[in-house]
Amino acid sequence: MSTSTLHPGKDGAGVVRRTVLPGGLRVVTETMPTVRSVAVGMWVGIGSRDEAPEHTGATHFLEHLLFKGTPTRDAMEISASIEGIGGEINAFTAKEYTCYYARVLDEDLSVAVDVLADVVTSSLVTEEDVESERGVILEEIAMHDDDPSDVVHEQFAAELYGDSPIGRPILGTVDSINALGRERIAEYYHRYYQPRRTVVSVAGNVRHEEVVELVTRAYARAGFLAGAAEFTPPRTSGPGADARSGVRVLDRPTEQANLVLGTTGLSRTDDRRFALGVLNAALGGGMSSRLFQEIREKRGLAYSAYSYTSAYADTGQFGIYVGCLPSKIDDVLKICRDEVSRVVAEGLGADEIMRGKGQMRGGLVLGLEDTGSRMSRIGKNDLVYEELMSVDEVLARIEAVTPDEISEVARDVLNRPLTLAVIGPYGDKDFTDAIRP
Repeated sequence: MSTSTLHPGKDGAGVVRRTVLPGGLRVVTETMPTVRSVAVGMWVGIGSRDEAPEHTGATHFLEHLLFKGTPTRDAMEISASIEGIGGEINAFTAKEYTCYYARVLDEDLSVAVDVLADVVTSSLVTEEDVESERGVILEEIAMHDDDPSDVVHEQFAAELYGDSPIGRPILGTVDSINALGRERIAEYYHRYYQPRRTVVSVAGNVRHEEVVELVTRAYARAGFLAGAAEFTPPRTSGPGADARSGVRVLDRPTEQANLVLGTTGLSRTDDRRFALGVLNAALGGGMSSRLFQEIREKRGLAYSAYSYTSAYADTGQFGIYVGCLPSKIDDVLKICRDEVSRVVAEGLGADEIMRGKGQMRGGLVLGLEDTGSRMSRIGKNDLVYEELMSVDEVLARIEAVTPDEISEVARDVLNRPLTLAVIGPYGDKDFTDAIRP
């Protein structure tokens, strides 16, 4: 077992410490002595990107199943244990990791750790639970499919990365969920839910030593703490990262057209990510951005228009989303292409850069005002990055971005082959011209 300080904090607050337990289980804490709550997260370095074709949707399916029962608690007892003390408990699945989390009063830390550890390490995954939860997940897929503003992002990823793990939907498909049986899901669970892939992160009014003691007790009871204190390092690659250019149109009789136009972005460790962040904020990150002003404010062509970036271990996405009347889509696509071309040719103005930096700084700081966001930051960081940058270090990196760096990243990312996903009443309409150079 080894303990280190990842960030010293200031005046006793914001101290981030990490202990590596036998088996490679990591415990990371951040002290927030002025609050009365704690957030606990158990992060497992396995996501939908890791699924073989026969496991498509298994990561998310398993997330549901772990709340169904353990040898010591049934589903009702799991939820009641946390909700009965005024807390909340939930989970989410991403492309490259899964997180189970709870937020409780600081005096109930031990309950949250014990319940979450029980859920993550000792789920029964019974045949009966698999069958009952299968219906719930199929309903979730149906609900998701009813929202074209969600589906269009899924279709964009599928067209960008093709039939690969990173391009497939996290929820799986109706066919893949119906094909998953108890034996296959349980095998997936026991293969990947290992201590060396796990980070337990806790933020709030806590002492690191107490958290380590509670986590050690809970995981040792499940037989998870054995072997060398060596953990799986952050991934630097993964299956299905080869991108392509193309157009995907889902013909639906919707009142509004939904589109995503974009390309590949930067990986999460690319040093240029700060410049891309400023560029994204200025181009489509808010109401003062170019896209919002041109599409909505000046022309009234859409209610929602924005750009975004997503980052993974070895690749990323840059996209522009717009929801507009079906008859306006050609005008909207032309504006998007024109604004992207203008940024590539001319870069950003000084006032745009200032606003972009301000938006990034404010978003970072304001997003870390509660225990849940702090827990997420240190937990995800320890799982996917080599080192923890302090908030001040991140702010300094944002402030140091230069106009030349923004222009350089614009010429790189925004000149890449484009991909377009569209949902609307378009029949066999050809959108190929929208992605041509």
